[in-house]
Amino acid sequence: MKERLKEFISKIDADYADIRYEKMVNTSIVYNGKELSDVGSNATDGYVIRVLRNGGFATISVTSPEDIERAIVIVMENAKLLTKESDKKVGFTFPPIIEDEVSLELNEDPRQIPLDEKIAVVNHYNNLVLNCRDVQTTLMNYGEVYRDKYFVNSKGSYIHERIITVGINSRIVTKKGNLVQNGRASVGGSDGFFRLKNRDDVFLNKAKIVSQLLDAEPVKGGTYNVVLDPDIAGVFVHEAFGHFSEADLIEHNPSLLKKMEIGSQLGSDILDIIDDPTGRGQIGYYKYDDEGVAARPVTLMEKGVLKARLHSMKTAASFKAELSGHTVAEDYRYAPIIRMGCIYIKPKEKTFDELLHLAGNGLYICECKGGQTSGENFTFGAQYAFLIQDGKLGPMVRDINLMGNLFMTLKNITAVSDAIKLAEVGGCGKGQLNIKSCLGGPHILIKDALIGGV
Repeated sequence: MKERLKEFISKIDADYADIRYEKMVNTSIVYNGKELSDVGSNATDGYVIRVLRNGGFATISVTSPEDIERAIVIVMENAKLLTKESDKKVGFTFPPIIEDEVSLELNEDPRQIPLDEKIAVVNHYNNLVLNCRDVQTTLMNYGEVYRDKYFVNSKGSYIHERIITVGINSRIVTKKGNLVQNGRASVGGSDGFFRLKNRDDVFLNKAKIVSQLLDAEPVKGGTYNVVLDPDIAGVFVHEAFGHFSEADLIEHNPSLLKKMEIGSQLGSDILDIIDDPTGRGQIGYYKYDDEGVAARPVTLMEKGVLKARLHSMKTAASFKAELSGHTVAEDYRYAPIIRMGCIYIKPKEKTFDELLHLAGNGLYICECKGGQTSGENFTFGAQYAFLIQDGKLGPMVRDINLMGNLFMTLKNITAVSDAIKLAEVGGCGKGQLNIKSCLGGPHILIKDALIGGV
């Protein structure tokens, strides 16, 4: 494959060109209640070609090698057309030339596990939950995605990297009278099938919580001191802050660029935010992005001060910034775009109990349940919460919405715990789906947060 891709690249007369070939294998097992409703595996592959010529930048994707020569003609014509039609020429910051083969490092390769054994694991967790109190039904989904990626560019780089993710996602539904509640439990990772074994506690604990929600009272709306658990703290930093750190989303937004100026004091002085795709095992791990740039940790915020952004080769040139290795494609059908790898708030020195004490009276909010952002404003639903009364956990409450302004909220983060937890199953829907986008963090304390309720 290496020589074949180099041969294709040699036929492109441009200032820069790269080609990515990828073979992807998806395996899925789905239980809908007691019924095994889907079992399947499929393999697909394709190529993405990108060309920069005289300031015009174009991409094209094909699924057959027989179509590549025609695709090269088309992408060259598109680059030429873009050069004529646009006043602003595209430039790139180029990474060092790289030659590397990146092998999988797995504890139990999921591809070597028999399908019957995979079905048995999913069936075990499904039956475990279905036998819990108040559980009416479940949706239990096993997902395994293997990507075998080759990358060659006209500068001389060659990279062959394999990545694999595996996970079980569940939706648990409980009912009492006319009241229905639901919750999700997930296990998984990028370093082997072992991540899915002996995880009864995860599913049993979630089934217990969803049952308890049937007896919980709706939260009363108002302003609270809130402690966020690692899940919803991670979603907050990903959705409300992280996307504004992706240079392609703010490149042509003057008002946001002014607010997100490097060196600006955006948060409290205890707040450090990092994106790091390089941690092996976490769901967002990769060594090279889909532009052939080595991934690296990026400190986006330090002591509340904005320090950096996530970049592609294009935006790094536009912003005169360093490459970060954060340009990722959903699969062989897409050109890569800037994506978070694994974003989190850096842990500090406080214990969880100390955060509760500092909150005094408020809410301990757990597990994100959807939400939306509109510019710098956000609304996130939470699965459940506990009242904090005199620094101690009190009764469970439900139907929580956390609302606010990003910049005000960043400055109202007044304490951060000393332990971090990352999500085991990822996901982000910016432009393309990225199942490897990871998030998490420590517990955080936010003063005077607005909570929607009854």
